[in-house]
Amino acid sequence: MEDVAISKILQTMPHRYPFLLIDRIIDYTPFESIEALKNVSINEPYFQGHFPGHPIMPGVLILESMAQATGMLAFYSNQARNEKGNVYYLVGIDKARFKQPVTAGDQLILKAILMRHLKGIYRFSATAEVKGEVVASAEFMTTERESFS
Repeated sequence: MEDVAISKILQTMPHRYPFLLIDRIIDYTPFESIEALKNVSINEPYFQGHFPGHPIMPGVLILESMAQATGMLAFYSNQARNEKGNVYYLVGIDKARFKQPVTAGDQLILKAILMRHLKGIYRFSATAEVKGEVVASAEFMTTERESFS
């Protein structure tokens, strides 16, 4: 599918700065997979305290960026069926692993594969990579709910 810029992401995701953790969707195939990008800038607010002089992206935010990618895949998959405009809530994380620290200046490539979809529940396998090396991996579950707008 098409490359999706930040302007389209903002139309879809309920998140906003400083909690929007996807800058671009590189590629996606509804009901299959997504690849997204997060530029890790020294200007991120969490770097003031994590850690001064040695900026490392918190693991929970790496997981959140991966979860946001899975939510976007669920959204685009649902959109392939209809135009309801639902939101997707994170309901579970399993098998989370961190292999390398992510530092200011890195570019995270977030990849997710839809493993299962049944009655509004989506299960994904996801990774975060820097320079082609996996830095984190996890399995995520999201649920589909009516939009709150």
